[in-house]
Order: sequence, then C-alpha cells, then structure tokens
Amino acid sequence: MSTRILVIDDEPQIRKFMRISLTANGYEVIEAENAAQGIEAANSQQPDLLILDLGLPDLDGQEVISAVRERSDVPIVVLSVRAGELDKVEALDRGANDYIVKPFGVAELMARVRAVLRQRAIKGKGNDDVVEAGTVQIDLGRRIVTRDGAEVHLSKREWGLLAFLASQPDHVLTHKQILKEVWGPAHGEDTAYLRVYVNQLRQKLEADPSAPTLIVTDAGVGYRLKRGE
Repeated sequence: MSTRILVIDDEPQIRKFMRISLTANGYEVIEAENAAQGIEAANSQQPDLLILDLGLPDLDGQEVISAVRERSDVPIVVLSVRAGELDKVEALDRGANDYIVKPFGVAELMARVRAVLRQRAIKGKGNDDVVEAGTVQIDLGRRIVTRDGAEVHLSKREWGLLAFLASQPDHVLTHKQILKEVWGPAHGEDTAYLRVYVNQLRQKLEADPSAPTLIVTDAGVGYRLKRGE
C-alpha cells in the first residue's frame, strides 16, 4: 500500500503543487481546504502523515493540531507563512512533528517528510532501542553511547538530555519540552542552562563542535538529534 498524506490548505494552487510534488515521489494525496474537512479526513481516512497550513478560514491551524492529537498520533508537518518563533514553539508543543516556513523548497519538504515517516516506522517496529547518528550509536536500553566504536562517558544529566533527543530523532523538541522532561517543570525557562549541556554533549560527540551536525539547533525553538538521510 502507498503512503497516504493528507494536505490541509485553503489555497488551491498550493494544494495542486503539493499534490503534484508528493505524487511524483510515490505518495497518495488526500486534500482538505479547511479545518473541518481536515479534521474529518484525519479521523476517517487514516492518513500516514498530515501536512497542515495554519492560516485556515474556519479555524486556526494550531487548534487543528490539538483536535487531531485528541484522537490520533499521526505525524503532523506544519507548512506555514508564519515564521515567528512563538508560532513554531506553540505548534510543536501542541504535538506537531515538524515546522516548515513558506516559501519552501521541494527537496527540503521531501526530506522532512521522509524523516518523519521514518521515525514513525521505527516506532511501529519497536526497534528504537539503538539509535545511530553518523558515527555515534546510542543504546537506550543499555544506556551506552559510543563514537567511532569507543564508549563515551556521560554524566547523568548529559545522558538524560541525549536519551530524550534520541527517543525522537529527526524531530524538533522545544526548549520547554526538553527542560520539562529532563529537569522537571520548575526549570521550564532555563534555556541558558540547557545550552550549557547541549554544548557539553557536542564537545563529546561532534566531529566539529563549532559546526554541529548531530545535535542541531532550530533557532529560538529547540534542538533535534539528526541522523541524516
């Protein structure tokens, strides 16, 4: 069966462009022109991925994320002209898996789609105990990290941070999500504190900590553990 992607966007030309691009890459496309149609399709059509515009005529896309999340864990990629950090953070905190700002490149969109679908496939198989990112291997079950085959020793807090990032690779995790999970609710605004630990991990795991390719920053939003294609 082909992978089914639901596109929710009120602009016919955008939907047409998405339909052509996604179909050319082997995906089956379902379309919805407003929030009501989109929510209904997400519940009844059981898509494998949802691509959502925030600027819908009947309901803000942020509310659509919350509505879908009440009944489904389908991956959601936001595609929006809203480039502000607050919009990105809100969408991710509500349950979106990724956020792309319009205008966008088709190659980037397809790479993001593949990454999100790959993560879902791994979760479905239950094979996410060991995460590989370049030369780094993270064994979540045994709590062991190796780089180029050599074990890397991490502090308890460094391990907690890396393990949380590795639990959802290729997925942007907001500062708030990371701090709440690793340090607890009382540290929800300590982004400077988080940055210190991210830098420590980069020193231990990145080939060039000044130009990280493993733990990458989404400016003003959060971090993602990137495994690459």
